[in-house]
Amino acid sequence: MMSFFSGMALGLSLIVAIGAQNIWVLSHSMAGANRLVIAAVCIICDSILIIIGVYSANELKEWMPSLLPWLTWGGILMLLYLAFGSIVKVINGSSGLRLTETVSIDWRHTALTALAISLLNPHVYLDTVLLLGSIGALQPNPALFAIGACIASIGWFGSLVLFSPKLRSLLSSPFRWRIFDTCIAIILCFVALQLFNITHS
Repeated sequence: MMSFFSGMALGLSLIVAIGAQNIWVLSHSMAGANRLVIAAVCIICDSILIIIGVYSANELKEWMPSLLPWLTWGGILMLLYLAFGSIVKVINGSSGLRLTETVSIDWRHTALTALAISLLNPHVYLDTVLLLGSIGALQPNPALFAIGACIASIGWFGSLVLFSPKLRSLLSSPFRWRIFDTCIAIILCFVALQLFNITHS
């Protein structure tokens, strides 16, 4: 079950590390624009990319074992880069969201926009396919790792749908976002340290 919980913890920490996709998802969810459609599209995209990443990394491990250490070090560097980005936002006081009032939009338009935001963002491939995939290949049970990461995605986007009205007021404080970003930076650094220890075990 350690693989399951590792996948859930890493998947959640990467998902909530606010980037272009999640800023859009948060702002539109809190504005009330087709929240179920946004959540469904993002969950499906994340789950497909997670599964592809984990099992592609497994193939690379079998056929190109010399490449896996480079992927692992790339994962460590990506984790540290994301942690650094969170720390910079905390120091500069730039944490927070610009909430926009959104008028009623056709759900098909929302779905296409969510699909584009999810699949045209290069960080999605770096985080999900490269990072989660390379770490998942090192786990005793890669399938449970992938399931844990998918559940993290379901939990995150599902929570946005359920609690987005309350999130509007809760996350309006820059101070609270600083605390949020600090926690994310700590989690990412901790996972990077664990991955570093695996490579030297």
